[in-house]
Amino acid sequence: MPPADPPSGQPQQQAPPVQRLRIRYAKRGRMRFTSHRDFSRAFERALVRGGVPMAYSSGFNPHPRISYAGAAPTGSASEAEYLEIGLAEVVDPDRLAGVLDASLPDGLDVLEVVPSAGEALADRLQGSVWRLTLSGEQPATVREAVAAFLGRDEVTVERMTKKGLRSFDARAAVVRLDVAGPGEATAGENAGSDPACAILDLVLRHGTPSVRPDDVLAALREISGLSLGAALQQRLAQGPLDERGGTVEDPLAPDRDAAG
Repeated sequence: MPPADPPSGQPQQQAPPVQRLRIRYAKRGRMRFTSHRDFSRAFERALVRGGVPMAYSSGFNPHPRISYAGAAPTGSASEAEYLEIGLAEVVDPDRLAGVLDASLPDGLDVLEVVPSAGEALADRLQGSVWRLTLSGEQPATVREAVAAFLGRDEVTVERMTKKGLRSFDARAAVVRLDVAGPGEATAGENAGSDPACAILDLVLRHGTPSVRPDDVLAALREISGLSLGAALQQRLAQGPLDERGGTVEDPLAPDRDAAG
């Protein structure tokens, strides 16, 4: 029997999702310049093109149940972007991954889809691993700046936000910061492709206010006097943070384990 119509003037109540899926996707190449708003529009269009049976929120303006978590700043490439969707029907995660990947533009690539095991996904995203490639910089010079930065208890930087100019400590969020030269860094987008560059491997702790790679570069400029031009930024991972080891774990591991 279909549900009774709501009383006049009351919004239609939607059924809760019957399945929640978590999606890991990448922003590569020119698509690193895609803003979060642009991605969300592209993703919703992909859901429609793929015929994905979305669950919708209740209220006067129902919207598909999509939760984004920890989006990378515009201009940053990433191999570790996450979101969660709620569905009105149960679907095969692997099939959905193929449908969405085919429906999104090249460079916005679906890497994995797993059923949610519960617990807020955002709570697992405690830290990020970043690769920053500084073209035209000598690794030895940058190492000196990094050593000075790591030797400080606090390094204050400023950033313009929606609420105006804010000052905050960039040092406190840095769990690990290493410098490599061309050919010394581990795999990553364009890693070591420039014969004259310094490559920063950075682990950042998530918090409030959120410290970004650009903030760390600003702090390095502040204490060293180096110009340090714009860096190619790539997020390699984000997830639960191992403070002692300075590493970031896979946030989808508990969901895979629960799925068997």
